[in-house]
Parts: sequence; structure tokens; C-alpha cells
Amino acid sequence: MLKSLKIIILFLLLCAAGYYAVVRYVQQISLALPERIYTVPSGSSAAQLCQRWQQQQLLSTAECLSLKLYLKLHPAEAAVQQGVFRLDNQHTLLQVLALFRSGKEAQFSLTLIDGETLQQSLERIQRAPYLQQDIRSAAEVLQLLQWPAEWGEKPVNSEALLYPDTYYYTANSKVSALVMRAQRALLIELEQAWQQRQDNLPLQNRYQLLILASIIEKESSYPPEKTLVASVFINRLRKNMRLQTDPTVIYGLDNFNGNITRADLSNPHPYNTYRHHGLPPGPISLVGRASLQAVAKPAETELFYFVSKGDGTHQFSSTLEQHNRAVKKYILGAKL
Repeated sequence: MLKSLKIIILFLLLCAAGYYAVVRYVQQISLALPERIYTVPSGSSAAQLCQRWQQQQLLSTAECLSLKLYLKLHPAEAAVQQGVFRLDNQHTLLQVLALFRSGKEAQFSLTLIDGETLQQSLERIQRAPYLQQDIRSAAEVLQLLQWPAEWGEKPVNSEALLYPDTYYYTANSKVSALVMRAQRALLIELEQAWQQRQDNLPLQNRYQLLILASIIEKESSYPPEKTLVASVFINRLRKNMRLQTDPTVIYGLDNFNGNITRADLSNPHPYNTYRHHGLPPGPISLVGRASLQAVAKPAETELFYFVSKGDGTHQFSSTLEQHNRAVKKYILGAKL
């Protein structure tokens, strides 16, 4: 009886020692995958991944067999989630498998830039990795828009209907889902600006606010000046003066080589605010919060003109005479 008990105890000790040895060994197995972004296919298991890594000579036969034994002893750790994962601080085999088991997929980011056209944004989206490209045209973007009927005038095209921001997504997300997020963000920002607008602005609806904000976006990238630029255009609209803003001319040209000409300024296309009074028929770029707020709450001034100083800022003027002097100084380089 005593002999049998000793044999049982010895057997249990050997099992415990073997278990400890396997666990200790597997815990120390390092795994240096060559990819920082790793895709786990659908239906994969930890054992199948181990077999693949052995074939790729990333694990030895002994390491793979030890893992399979370990998984027999710890069946809860045998399952992994399909997906695309980012490997950052996972240096051991068990750390990598724990990441795959967690289902915490890699996050990718896409930044839409204020001042860009929708076409430029679509090209940026098409270059983004791991996105399902189920939308490729501006017309498809417009079809997704949920413009509230009570807002009145509807967009004539899809320009400016995405809010410029950084958007995060996981692999195989659809472009359409990202576009709808950007559209919802734009509608929220636009509604906030409209509700906070000054009284008696010469703007009939939210879409007109968006149109003018897109012009501000192209005219000034210097935030402290945006309300001044907005005041110039608001003052011009009140006086029924043409806006005469170059970015609208450029937007309507089929081909623009970087130098605006007299012929360009005379082009009769509908976006040419040198030829037509009032706002152009639609926005000309993506619009950020600062430009929306600048139009909603422009500075109260008597300014009607501005000219670039060449350093990102502008010289503002109340009269044409002052403006002509500023043009000579900053554009023509004449000494006053």
C-alpha cells in the first residue's frame, strides 16, 4: 500500500514537473514576425498559425510541438480571431497569440484636409490602405448625403460635403461608411454655425453659409484673419458688389497651370465671381470649423478689399484707392 502511494506521488510530481517545464518553455518562445501588420485568415486556430510559422522557419519543430501540447493543457487559448492586427510590443509567441485572441484589430487613420477639393479627397481615400473601395465618384458621395429637408436649398454637387478631420477605421471597412461619418460631422458643424450666426447676414440658408465658408477656406489659411476675410465678402454681398475672388475662378476652370490670367478672369463659367454677382452655385473646397464660424460671426468692419502680403497674411482696405495702393506695394512691388 505504501509502495503504491509512493508511486502515485512520484507520478504526480513528474506530471507537475512536466507541466511546469512545458509551460515555462512555451512562455520563453520568442516570435519575430517580419510584418508589423499581420492578417489572421478566417477559420484559423493557434495550432494552424503555429504550423504556418514552422513552415516559414520562424518556429522550430520542438517549439511548435510544445505549443500544441500547451494548447491541449490550455484549450481556452487555442482560439484566435480573424482580422488585421498591429504588432507593437508582442515579442513572445504567447503575447502574439493573446493579441490575436483579443480581437483588438489594428486601427488605421485617414485625414481629410480643409481646403482640398472633393476630388482630391477621393484620391486620398483611394490611396488609404485596407479600405473596401465601394465608392469612387463624387456622384456616389452625393447619393449618400442625408440633407435635412427643412434646411431648404439642397447641394448641387458633392463638393464640401465631407468634414475635414482624422477618421479611424479597421481593415476592410467600407469607404461608404467613412464617407457617411464625414458627412454627419459636416452637418453637425454646419448646423452649429447656422444656429450661432449673427442676425441679418445676407445668407438665405445653410448651404449658402457653406459656400461662402469654402471661399474663406481657400482665401485664408491664417485663422486670426478669417473673420476679417468673411467681413469683406459679407460687406460686398450687402452692397451687391461682385465678390471677385480668384479661388472661385480657378475652381471653375478645366485646366489651371498655376498662374491666373486675364482670360481666366473673363471666363464666363458660373463660378467666376468676377463675372457674376452673388455667391457661386456651390462650394469650392472642404470646409473646417474656423471658416464656418468666421462666416457665421464675421468681424464688424467697413472693409471691402484685401490683397495678399505674400507671407500668408493680407492687407485689408476700406476703399478702392487704399486697395490699389496695397496692390502696388505687395503685388507690383512699387515703392510708395
